[in-house]
Amino acid sequence: MSETSEEGRQETAAPAIELRGISKAFGPVQANRDIHLRVERGTIHGIVGENGAGKSTLMSILYGFYRADAGEILIDGKPTAITDSQAAIRAGIGMVFQHFKLVENFTVLENVVLGAEEGALLRPSLAKARKLLAELADEYEMAVDPDAIVETLSVGHQQRVEILKALYRKAEILILDEPTGVLTPAEADHLFRILRSLRDEGKTIILITHKLREIMDVTDAVSVMRRGEIVATRKTAETSPEELAELMVGRKVLLRVEKGTALPGRRVLEVEDLRVAADNGVDAVRGISMSLRAGEIVGIAGVAGNGQSELLEALAGIRPARGTVRLDGKALPLEGRGANGRARRHIGVGHVPEDRQRRGLIMDFLAWENMIFGYHRDRAWKRWPGLMDNPRIRAHTLEAMERFDVRPRDPSLQARNFSGGNQQKIVLAREIDRNPEVLLVGQPTRGVDIGAIEFIHQRLIQLRDEGKAILLVSVELEEIMSLSDRILVMFDGRIMGERDPAATDERELGLLMAGVTHEEVAP
Repeated sequence: MSETSEEGRQETAAPAIELRGISKAFGPVQANRDIHLRVERGTIHGIVGENGAGKSTLMSILYGFYRADAGEILIDGKPTAITDSQAAIRAGIGMVFQHFKLVENFTVLENVVLGAEEGALLRPSLAKARKLLAELADEYEMAVDPDAIVETLSVGHQQRVEILKALYRKAEILILDEPTGVLTPAEADHLFRILRSLRDEGKTIILITHKLREIMDVTDAVSVMRRGEIVATRKTAETSPEELAELMVGRKVLLRVEKGTALPGRRVLEVEDLRVAADNGVDAVRGISMSLRAGEIVGIAGVAGNGQSELLEALAGIRPARGTVRLDGKALPLEGRGANGRARRHIGVGHVPEDRQRRGLIMDFLAWENMIFGYHRDRAWKRWPGLMDNPRIRAHTLEAMERFDVRPRDPSLQARNFSGGNQQKIVLAREIDRNPEVLLVGQPTRGVDIGAIEFIHQRLIQLRDEGKAILLVSVELEEIMSLSDRILVMFDGRIMGERDPAATDERELGLLMAGVTHEEVAP
């Protein structure tokens, strides 16, 4: 066959996936509207969009969790009815979820064959899976001990098990939802090598992520969703993070954090030999000592589960601890009634919790009720003893919503009816409005769209410049490096080192996050 005819044959080949006119509504909310999407075989195709843009709904339709109200799905050019996840698997589609679907007390091998057993006897299925896992490990650099119990594996290795599960079921199309949210930089790089290798073998990858840098690094094409529609599809080599951000939000977005030099003042918070137990009684924080000055942001980097959550909760007064914590030189109680979160708030410690829905809001309560939680006993909100001044609280909430750009500006909406980014703004407004001397911030932009990220970052820098002391915990390494004036790296409940953001890089921080010190990697 001539070169020209070979090119013509490739151009007319059916795409791996084609969605035609897909629409889906949940009551009055139109989640997807007349979606047309074409994903070529043997490519990595990114899908980006703000919270509520419809990305997850669309992928849930493709994987059979939801059924579209209208439209058609074609796999390899053939109309395919995907009525449930088993139908998706039969069509060659696998999905790796952001929160893994593994049985933690099963072995790797047992998880891989679960739901795909061949016959009543497990032994033949396990033997087949063991052989295939060995082959896949060699082919795609996905070595995992097949006899290891899943709960003993690192997050990166658990993710490999999810991918191996899909490949064991002969998936030709892989959907990955925010796959790097809990990975170290080294683990993320390894994942991308695996994805490129799978692509080169002819697999088709759909990557859902809010990290535009990852889109630019690993995808071949990218589709942008906004308000339930696909507004653009670009070849990755022909676009830029700035264009994608503008398409996502509908306006120009500042992707970098602009800030001046920090001018740290007095020591506001001092921590000595702090030890904090996790829920299982084992110490999650193991003898940490650190300090925080007025007018600076100290970032704590680390993979989730290395003690950062317990540290924040202890400093906020919602988890008992042992050791010494001083605020403006005065020792704070770490156990008992004096150590509760309300007591901390009233001495100038604000807290934006990592999990806004479990710790920061009561989802069934109204926005104006949530706006004063933790401060609801303050005299400012009382009309007279025993009665709240509800009109005043609602007026305060509306004014705060305007200043923090909470949408929609309706104090009478339940918290659950706001998007994740707007829920986060409600929590931030509540804590910042109290003008705390110390602000403890956990995962400030988790699950937050790019427009809200820009706003939250600007607000934190403004607070720093007003002389507030901010302790920032985030699994987003780029966020830590952009916002922090000093970076502390945590691993296994300890601080592995302190770094100047201007004098370090993601590789060095990633090694510290994995427990490898500078001395261990120095030539």
